[in-house]
Amino acid sequence: MTTEPTAPPSEPVVLLPYPPEEIPGLPDGLEAHVFDGDACDGRPGPPPAELLARVELLVTPYLRTGTVLPLLPAMERLRVVQTQTAGVDDILPHVPSGALLCNARGVHDASTAELAVALTLAALRDIPGFVRGQDAEQWRAGFYPALADRTVLIVGYGAVGAAIEERLRPFECEVLRVARTARTGPAGPVHALAELPALLPRADVVVLAVPLSAETKGLVDGAFLAAMADGALLVNVARGPVVVTEALLAELTAGRLRAALDVTDPEPLPAGHPLWHAPGVLITPHVGGSSSAFLPRARRLIGAQLARFAKGEPLANVIPLG
Repeated sequence: MTTEPTAPPSEPVVLLPYPPEEIPGLPDGLEAHVFDGDACDGRPGPPPAELLARVELLVTPYLRTGTVLPLLPAMERLRVVQTQTAGVDDILPHVPSGALLCNARGVHDASTAELAVALTLAALRDIPGFVRGQDAEQWRAGFYPALADRTVLIVGYGAVGAAIEERLRPFECEVLRVARTARTGPAGPVHALAELPALLPRADVVVLAVPLSAETKGLVDGAFLAAMADGALLVNVARGPVVVTEALLAELTAGRLRAALDVTDPEPLPAGHPLWHAPGVLITPHVGGSSSAFLPRARRLIGAQLARFAKGEPLANVIPLG
């Protein structure tokens, strides 16, 4: 009696946004394909249905989540979705049942923290005013606020919040920390969100670094802003809907508060929106994570996650879906 030879088990299929040779530490034993949002394995258009049906791990293209959302239902074997963003609000509702969702915690810390400090300094020292003065050939000498001796309140003391504090240390300012729950951290006490009403009046600068969730959407409303000290600066490197735009506009228009915003609601901010020309506001177009610091860190994370996946080890940065 003869038996048919057993076919070797197929390698798990992973769909990546970068060519495999650009992923450091890519393990053996994976069948890697590339979809960057425009082309699959160099051919324009989405991956073919036969390939989608075999994908077990998907890494979403950066800032192009919309290109993969229509493909998810066809990924019958999908076990892991790995984003390249820290925030996952755009893909969270679409992750198939039974699949793990992992975010890019740690990838954007350096870049986002840099921008948070840059926005703070630019707003306090009125760099936008100097740029307008240069355009108008005006010498705008004067006395301007410094960051030194100020109190900075970081709302959202996760990896990005801690990175912001690390970069604030040389500026001789006091840092207050707030997270969902109180704890003692390496840098000092971390206060709970419930303590915000008592902490906000103490802060000269309030930096938002929270993820967008049901708990944080609209967190910065009229009551939050009213509790901030006169002349305080709000810096948002989190997500636009964390702030109630109409409430912020009212404070800016009254001249009581200032703001430096990398994110807005709506976003992109449409032409003609009153926020563009509100007094005391500095706006950047959601570029907190979009810098030269992003790509090497993203590729290292992907390589490390693929190595864990290939070995059957627990993955990092798993987001609870329940």
